[in-house]
Amino acid sequence: MIEVKNIIKSFDGRVVLNNISAIFEDGKTNLIIGRSGSGKTVLIKDIIGLIRPDSGEILYDGRDLISMSKKELNKLRREMGMLFQGSALFDSMTVLENVMFPLDMFSNASAAERRKRAQFCLDRVNLSDAEDLYPSEISGGMMKRAAIARAIALNPKYLFCDEPNSGLDPKTSLLIDDLIHDITVEYNMTTVINTHDMNSVMNIGDNIIFIREGVKEWQGNKEEVITSRNKALNDFIFASDLAKKVREVEEKESKHG
Repeated sequence: MIEVKNIIKSFDGRVVLNNISAIFEDGKTNLIIGRSGSGKTVLIKDIIGLIRPDSGEILYDGRDLISMSKKELNKLRREMGMLFQGSALFDSMTVLENVMFPLDMFSNASAAERRKRAQFCLDRVNLSDAEDLYPSEISGGMMKRAAIARAIALNPKYLFCDEPNSGLDPKTSLLIDDLIHDITVEYNMTTVINTHDMNSVMNIGDNIIFIREGVKEWQGNKEEVITSRNKALNDFIFASDLAKKVREVEEKESKHG
């Protein structure tokens, strides 16, 4: 479990996060949603230690990240898996070599054991047949799955995903959502996802935190988000849904245009 308590973060005198407290639960997909500039990316960067909040606490199973020594922080980061927005695979490495990369960097296992672990992770995301291919030879959805395999290679306790469905079609996005959720439950990870995708919210939103102008405006699950009477949340959901429909119409027109 990750708990943030009373996080405040400012840049050049402007408050970006204003007294945010939230709990991110084990075995659940915890989603952070909000408009661009709302502070959700800054919150994730605070949580993983890329930037330091002005005040507050960030607790990993009771361990305060903010007060950790460099050695303790490096140890904690080995318990984290990261899924970046653009997958961030190395073009010069095969899919298998990409998945092996964190194992080669941080694992004391033998080369044979590291390879076996990487192959297991690729099999878990249904990419066993692609291990000898390069990123340029696979689809965007396959690249995301390879990135997920790499993110779980070190068997992390905490998984962070930045816009995991960015650039994917709706069908592939659904598959990625389901895969992240299944892995979260299977390994009882604390998964934190930064997303704009309302389909993800409705599909895998076990725990949803809505941030508006640096303030936690609402928290609940995918069932509660539908019945919420929070005007700012409803406006955000409607705007997201409307924008999605406009994009779909534009894509259809361009295809038949």
